[in-house]
Formats: sequence, structure tokens, C-alpha cells
Amino acid sequence: MMDRKKIKFLVGGGLIILILIYMVYSGMQGNMVYYLTVSELRAKADSLYGRGLRVSGEVANGSIQWNPKALELKFQLVDKGQILPVAYHGVKPDMFKDGAQVVVEGEYTPPGIFVAQTLLTSCPSKYEASSDDGRAVVK
Repeated sequence: MMDRKKIKFLVGGGLIILILIYMVYSGMQGNMVYYLTVSELRAKADSLYGRGLRVSGEVANGSIQWNPKALELKFQLVDKGQILPVAYHGVKPDMFKDGAQVVVEGEYTPPGIFVAQTLLTSCPSKYEASSDDGRAVVK
């Protein structure tokens, strides 16, 4: 038969393990970010307000509004005919332009505007050597 010290040790050890598991789980929940396309976000919009999200899409032609003094960037992402207005405060990436593939990370707000804290542009994957000087150019 086990004595009282062994029982207390096992119960205490079990509680510590349960607390550690809970802390790891709750820490992961706060850092989870859903990755969606614009059309997927629009399909689930009401259930996604206030959650951390990553959304990918293409910058809609003619939608870029850039205020360099205030570092405010507004634009629209488009995917499969669905449009998502985006507001971003920060430095505009060099590769950011009409038609660029981008990923924004932030929060979808009830007025239907995505407020981005992070803006990532994808690098072009197709390079081709120029015939006149040998430097690589993006196609």
C-alpha cells in the first residue's frame, strides 16, 4: 500500500503537469492566426470579426491610396471577384504595386475593412536574363 507521501507526490506532480499543459494550450490559442483568401474571408465574414487573420490576394488596379507623410496606405485586395478594403499604417514595401500578390496580417473589423499590422509582398519568381547587358529582369 502507498504511504501518504507518495500519494501527495503523485497528486502534486499530476496537478503540475495539468497546469503546464493548460498554459501551453492557452498560449498557442492566442498566437493562432487563420490564413484565408479574400473570397474565403467574405464567405465567413461574420464569424471572423476580431480574430487574428492572414489574408492573401492581389492588389486591385487603381485602388492604392498612399499618404507618405502619415504613413497611411489604403488599398483593395481582390480574389475571385471578391474585394476586401485594407487599411495599413507603416512603411510601404518596395514591391507593393497594382496587381502584386500580397499577404496582410491583422484584424477584420465590423465595417468590413481589414486593418493590417503586417503587409508582405511576394517576390517575383520568374527571372529572365536580359539580352543586352546580362542582368536579370522580372517577367
